[in-house]
Amino acid sequence: MKRLENKVVIITGSAKGMGKETALLFAEEGAKVVVADFDEKGGRAVVDEINANGGTAAYCMVDISDSVQVQEMIKFTVTTYGRLDCAVNNAALKPDNNTFEDLDEEYWDRLQAVDLKGTALCMKYEIRQFMAQGGGGAIVNISSINAFKPTTGNPAYQAFKHGVEGLTKAAAYEYGVKGIRINSVAPGAIRTPMLASALESMGMEEKDIVPTMSLIGRLGEPREVAYGSLFLCSDEASYVHGTVLHVGGGFELL
Repeated sequence: MKRLENKVVIITGSAKGMGKETALLFAEEGAKVVVADFDEKGGRAVVDEINANGGTAAYCMVDISDSVQVQEMIKFTVTTYGRLDCAVNNAALKPDNNTFEDLDEEYWDRLQAVDLKGTALCMKYEIRQFMAQGGGGAIVNISSINAFKPTTGNPAYQAFKHGVEGLTKAAAYEYGVKGIRINSVAPGAIRTPMLASALESMGMEEKDIVPTMSLIGRLGEPREVAYGSLFLCSDEASYVHGTVLHVGGGFELL
């Protein structure tokens, strides 16, 4: 038996990077996957890859900062597959690249709308669906090592990833008794297009950050983060609730 056999899962931000690898892995483990992303070309490519490999997936266009679109994402999932069992709230924008005295207020607002409000909206309507159908469910929020360990030059990103951890704990405190498990995964330095873009904007390369961001001596791979989400969504984590799983090569200890 595959670990997510016939489970219906939404994975936001799954057109590339960690979200894509999570979608691919969950499909391999038997899940029916809704690839939810505002990048239609990338999202449909992921769906095509899953279906070509014998999995089951459908694409849903969504901007998670828009409540109406999030509600439509849930409706699409239920219409397509009949229910919702798990959700990985992965969608996020890349970190800002400013010190506090040069805070980009426009980008602050956009980051807040996606990384924090968007995650909250996804949780709101995922929880509503779990409650309506009965039987509970599982939510995994993707936060960041920056929710636990500060780095320089991205105050907005750090603030909102702290907020994601707060959302996780607040909802877990209330909904565990109702059969809804809610946890988070906090990736460290992972080799993704988002990290590559952030490094480019800072004029840095991978080798510049490994010594200060990993005790294992390398960057993480997106699939390694995906395995963390897989565990938390699976029945193997049936008594894991309201906690954070660090997937960062020990970065939090540095």
